[in-house]
Amino acid sequence: MVFHPHPSDPFYEFMKPPEDETPAQKTARLKREADAQRINDEIDDQIKEDRNRIKKEREIVKVLLLGQSESGKSTTLKNFRMRFAPVEWELERNGWRAVVQLNIVRSINTILKVVEAEMNGSFAVDSDEDGIEVTPISAEDIRFTDRHQLLMIRLAPLAGVETELKRRIGDGSEPITPGSGPQYATPFDDAGASPAPRRREFAVRSWKDVLSRSIPDQPDADDFVTSAIAECKEDMKTLWNDSTVRVTLKKHSLQLGDTAGFFLNDLDRVATKDFTVTDDDIVRARLRTVGIQEYAVIFKEVGRVAGWEWRIFDVGGCRTLRKAWLSYFENVNVIIFLSPVSVFDQRLEEDAKVNRLEDSIILWTALCASKLLSKTQLILFLNKCDLLRRKLKRGVRINQYLPSFGDRENEVITVVKCLAIQTLLDLREKFKDLLRQHSPERRSVYIYATTATDTTATGVTLETVRDGVLRENLAASQLI
Repeated sequence: MVFHPHPSDPFYEFMKPPEDETPAQKTARLKREADAQRINDEIDDQIKEDRNRIKKEREIVKVLLLGQSESGKSTTLKNFRMRFAPVEWELERNGWRAVVQLNIVRSINTILKVVEAEMNGSFAVDSDEDGIEVTPISAEDIRFTDRHQLLMIRLAPLAGVETELKRRIGDGSEPITPGSGPQYATPFDDAGASPAPRRREFAVRSWKDVLSRSIPDQPDADDFVTSAIAECKEDMKTLWNDSTVRVTLKKHSLQLGDTAGFFLNDLDRVATKDFTVTDDDIVRARLRTVGIQEYAVIFKEVGRVAGWEWRIFDVGGCRTLRKAWLSYFENVNVIIFLSPVSVFDQRLEEDAKVNRLEDSIILWTALCASKLLSKTQLILFLNKCDLLRRKLKRGVRINQYLPSFGDRENEVITVVKCLAIQTLLDLREKFKDLLRQHSPERRSVYIYATTATDTTATGVTLETVRDGVLRENLAASQLI
């Protein structure tokens, strides 16, 4: 509909047609007016759409999962999706079968490399097994027999199986070299020196690249990979349970049971032709990503709020990737920061001079002090308490690595408390101090001791986190 001004409108005289207008001129004028009105209507519609989109985006809670590499970010994301996005989770289940199979053969091939290195007297073995670099140390004399040689021959085909699985999963992906390129201690720092890379690891850009492919509902019993793994099951069990092999792994300080993607205690179930992936398998499966994971989670009903959407981002934690965090800080509502408490005796994969726990402290402090994030709700997960418990059972003494631990009892509860209070400079009080010093807005911090691979306990924690975020949002909106 073309707009025509009222005679009382000041624009009436300006817009009225000429008195001597010919029929052809009138037709052309009406067409111009109709085209102008159409363009105007399109602009109005676009403005309305943009306003609706902006309003909807403001209602979406943007959540970032941050922390160093191997801190448990991806495992936490899996827990979110398993608990709050069950339909999508179920659709992707079968896609994880190949990842679990890769984890199995990668662990076995790592053991074979260590055994071969020990037999040959080599000094180091580079492994693709979750960041492990094996270096011999002095230990008791280890004697291998013809039985071990036979096991190595019988399991040799698994090297080809691993290559095939990587081809299927990565679809041509090249191994990455963690630590190659400029490194950033925090996303706010300038680039530091680039230490010599330690190893290369297979990785994909994102889970979606793997899980979105067409995958049959049932495993193919005649598939080359599945058949080879099933046929090697008894030999894999024999290798893993062999006392000489266990002593060799201990000599090389190789704790496969502490790594992500460990399934060698479940070979009777997973190394079969009819293997079906469980929820726990997916959570425990290890597949390194170098891209940004983005998933939407919609809560059907939380209190009086229905259809509440969270947009969760899992960004790379390696020091070479931290500069990219900055582009995700705009309009972020919540940061869940994961600090693994079991890494007090470990060094960064990308820089062996940096203690992993100290690296987490540096990152946490930088996020707390950032004015860009002054209105962002911060949540801290002191993660991997299960691995901490295993280390303590093996007799690892905390005070050998953390002088601040002193002579306290070497028990899990005491250590977690010490790590939170002493080693992490009493995070609760430290966070409050940082807020008072740097943040123009008052805010609270929620701290949880977690084991992300424990889906039941983590599910309860995530519900608590969700409810806490809802309360914060309602309070910010002055609705409570």
